Amino acid sequence: MTVEITSHEELRDLLGEPTARAANKDRRRLHERDREWLGASPFCLLATAGADGSCDVSPKGDPAGFALVLDDTTIAVPERPGNRRADGYRNILDNPHVGMLFLIPGRTDTLRINGRARLVRDAPWFDDMMVKGHRPVLAVVVEIEQIFYHCAKAFLRSALWQPETWQPDVLPSRARLIKEVEAPMVSLQDLERHYGPEYAKNIYT
Repeated sequence: MTVEITSHEELRDLLGEPTARAANKDRRRLHERDREWLGASPFCLLATAGADGSCDVSPKGDPAGFALVLDDTTIAVPERPGNRRADGYRNILDNPHVGMLFLIPGRTDTLRINGRARLVRDAPWFDDMMVKGHRPVLAVVVEIEQIFYHCAKAFLRSALWQPETWQPDVLPSRARLIKEVEAPMVSLQDLERHYGPEYAKNIYT
């Protein structure tokens, strides 16, 4: 029998109370260490939700320091060429609340930022976001409402950064997955050519 949790009280009874330090660790302004973390992070996950409550989580990655600090309460993340679905961006237009998780490879703790986002199509600081001569066409500007460091337990349990646990070949190649799941009408040869060595050369165009 499935037993659901249906109230905040029931959830708290089950999990217990957080420690005082855990309950009060969130801040609204960037500390110097937060700036250093953002400067060292090459990857983040951006979570958004639409007006209807539907959710999206999008990976964002660039050379370390890609999240630009505008001031003590504001950061900006550049857009790079992708599949042009813009699910998260459309969500932001309807609902500005976002959650972000910044990772540093090899680190088991993470930096979490929650806030209100807006889309900006140009600003003087776009020049600071150029990579390999490519200027972003838009950026997500986030006004920080909550920032704190998240503990290492999930990464330790998953052994995420331990190379001996990595199994990149446990599933078929990217080309084969696309062929089987998304585009059966496209030849495997064409997909392998698309996702071959040239793919990494065109990630900014």
